[in-house]
Amino acid sequence: MEATSHDEFREFVAMRSTALLQLAVLLTGGDRHAAEDLLQIALMKAYGRWAHIEQPEAYVRQIMYRQQVNRWRLRRHRAETTVPVLPESGGEPGTASDSELRIALWAALGKLTKRQRAVVVLRYFEDLPEAEVAALLRCPVGTVRSTAYRSLAKLRLLVPELGPESPAEQVQSLSYTPKEVQG
Repeated sequence: MEATSHDEFREFVAMRSTALLQLAVLLTGGDRHAAEDLLQIALMKAYGRWAHIEQPEAYVRQIMYRQQVNRWRLRRHRAETTVPVLPESGGEPGTASDSELRIALWAALGKLTKRQRAVVVLRYFEDLPEAEVAALLRCPVGTVRSTAYRSLAKLRLLVPELGPESPAEQVQSLSYTPKEVQG
């Protein structure tokens, strides 16, 4: 790799690694170690083709999506990593603060299957259309629709505190902060 390409790659990693790690954490269900591995693999693959990549962030994100899909397609099931228990609330009984809802949603995302989690993250966090999600996951659009429907229904069951607000809207507003993931 030429010196200029190497410098461009280092600059890209310095500027975009936080956002890419956030996506990786969501794709891995809150498992920071698996997310770091996922991002590392994607960056290694991108580095080898860096001089030929026109849209670096889109390229790296696509590698991450496909790498995560490969993990669940290979059926190497590992135990899901759980997030910390919800802290006791100082508010009124029966009401949940935004941070409690976020923690509950993180936990619920970890309980979805890898395919369900990938569909929810791509469809609602990344805000991609169904056709694009289907292309990325290499499955029919109908599968994306039914998986999204079932995933949102499961999120509603797992996090009843969401109330009338849609889990899809909650996922869109979800952002990664190390304290929420690591406890």
